[in-house]
Amino acid sequence: MHKAVTDLIKKLSNATTINTTDITGIDISSLECDSRKVQKDSLFFCIKGATVDGHDFVGQAIKNGASAIIAEHDVAVPDSIVKIIVPDTHKSMEEIVPYFYDYPSKKMRLIGVTGTNGKTTITYIIRSILRKAGYKTGLIGTIKIMVEDEILPIHNTTPDIIDLQHVLYHMQKAGMDYVVMEVSSHALALNRVAGCEYDTAVFTNLTRDHLDFHKTFENYALAKAKLFSSLTAKSNIKQNKTAIINIDDPSSNIMCEHTKCRLFTYAIHKDASLKACNINIHANGMEFSLRGSLTDITLHSNITGMFNVYNVMGAIGAALAENIELRFITAALEEFHSVPGRFELIRAGQDFSVIVDYAHTPDGLENVLNTARQITTKRLITVFGCGGDRDRTKRPIMGKIAAEKSDIVIATSDNPRSEDPEFILSEVENGVIPALHGNFHEKITDRKKAIYRAIELAKAGDIIMIAGKGHENYQILKDKTIHFDDKEIAITAIKSKLAGEL
Repeated sequence: MHKAVTDLIKKLSNATTINTTDITGIDISSLECDSRKVQKDSLFFCIKGATVDGHDFVGQAIKNGASAIIAEHDVAVPDSIVKIIVPDTHKSMEEIVPYFYDYPSKKMRLIGVTGTNGKTTITYIIRSILRKAGYKTGLIGTIKIMVEDEILPIHNTTPDIIDLQHVLYHMQKAGMDYVVMEVSSHALALNRVAGCEYDTAVFTNLTRDHLDFHKTFENYALAKAKLFSSLTAKSNIKQNKTAIINIDDPSSNIMCEHTKCRLFTYAIHKDASLKACNINIHANGMEFSLRGSLTDITLHSNITGMFNVYNVMGAIGAALAENIELRFITAALEEFHSVPGRFELIRAGQDFSVIVDYAHTPDGLENVLNTARQITTKRLITVFGCGGDRDRTKRPIMGKIAAEKSDIVIATSDNPRSEDPEFILSEVENGVIPALHGNFHEKITDRKKAIYRAIELAKAGDIIMIAGKGHENYQILKDKTIHFDDKEIAITAIKSKLAGEL
């Protein structure tokens, strides 16, 4: 991929070019905002972050081969380097990056899924349906990026604008018909999705999360709503846009207000385009009927839980919006079993159940514990914690939920980051202890020891819920990030118990 630097400059709405040489004929081969990634003929954006200022790394970028710099103020560079001064380098990225990659999302069908909980499961189900229907499908999400079966690494739920457009370009060149994408509130608020043209957008739900970033729940909701406003943006070139909205959620009215295209709704408690009824949830799956203006069918799914009824409906709504035949939808659901770290059952020969789930919000934790309580015949043992450097207000709320829903609560570390794990747990316990009502509780800061303790306590028929980290295979501590996988720890602990070592 190459673009003339003069063509890139033309895309900037307010820029001053400073150089002493003729820039005609200078081509840019890549765009970077990390000086370590710069290579020959890169254009380097000087981005001011919370802790690091890209302007301080111009010298390193030039040393690595940058031939052009975009900055917010004058920086010292050799005469041979193209220097472009703009009021806002973030804005300049939004203007240049999608153009550099030839707007790849406009050449594929792009389905976006947003909301606090359920995004990953819905995107995986949609991917399964589209592939069953014969479409080549890419996926961008929390767990990984997939180009059909090719797996690429991911660092944010929604990558930054350069990484995202590069991935979309890669997918378009690889012949993808569809891309299914989790769209985070951060990405929408920070406009990381600039240049993306969505065709179908799904709203799952909105509960307390990320208020450390958004400050208010209203701001959080309005960030999500940007996805639905974008469906009818003036810059769009594709037709047949659809919003799929869960109208049982109180924030759905905000999403509907921002939707100016075709609207499909789904619900359990309200009349909707897709309404679930005759719901039967059990340990090995669930059955329910879908009624409404879009279809009238009875479905079986191998995933379980009331929250997954909503997830299945959201995915089916997106598939119907894309005119996928029902036979492909039902066949895909029959074959779909799980998403890594999403109510994932860990089997290692034990006579009790161990479930690993990513639930890290009050609503997410309540949903998975309600489902676990619904399918257990004995006790429910919950191991969970709350992340550091994140919304502190949800800690006692989650503690209260765990105590009310569980027979045994073991509070432990999640990703403490820069915070003191003991302080985080003290805030969690502010909710746990008043809600125990005689149930058993332990505080074990070491997450590995906490998981081992839960498995030591388990008896036949019990369910252990290990919540908070799900698919993650790392733990972020104050001074380092270590390998840590709840599933691996649980399996090792189960084997130790079966061998009589616990």
